[in-house]
Amino acid sequence: MRLILILCLICNFAFAQKSYQKNYFDDGKIESAGWVENGKKVKYWRHYHTNGNVKSEGHYKNGLKTKFWKLYRANGRKESEGHYEADKKVKWWIFYDNNGHVNHKCQLRNNQKNGYCLMYKNEKLTSAIKYSLGKKIKEWTDFRSFKKENRLRDLQ
Repeated sequence: MRLILILCLICNFAFAQKSYQKNYFDDGKIESAGWVENGKKVKYWRHYHTNGNVKSEGHYKNGLKTKFWKLYRANGRKESEGHYEADKKVKWWIFYDNNGHVNHKCQLRNNQKNGYCLMYKNEKLTSAIKYSLGKKIKEWTDFRSFKKENRLRDLQ
């Protein structure tokens, strides 16, 4: 009997720690919604602008952004999307202009450009820029010279 009681208490404690939470702005509109476990954001969350449109959506692990996220402007158009690891932007990110077209795609590490950025204008590739720790190293405006000086597998 004591074993059953202990098991029930353990199960109750484990399940009671995870809950779905909604947060609201002062005016009563929803600010964010998602899962909390042991006082930290976990799993999928959605954040909102004050006008009610989605501001961002993605996953948390132990209170830190992780995996794939999408960020939106107040008008509802996509602003950017990409990956987080431990609350830092990493890997490839896509950034959109005010009309929702791709503006540039960049490799990021620790929230800064580190690797290549592909620049677009009117949905056409215009140049490639290489960065190291946020500092611009070189820019190419034609594919032939870019290919000659770089390994294309570095774009992965």
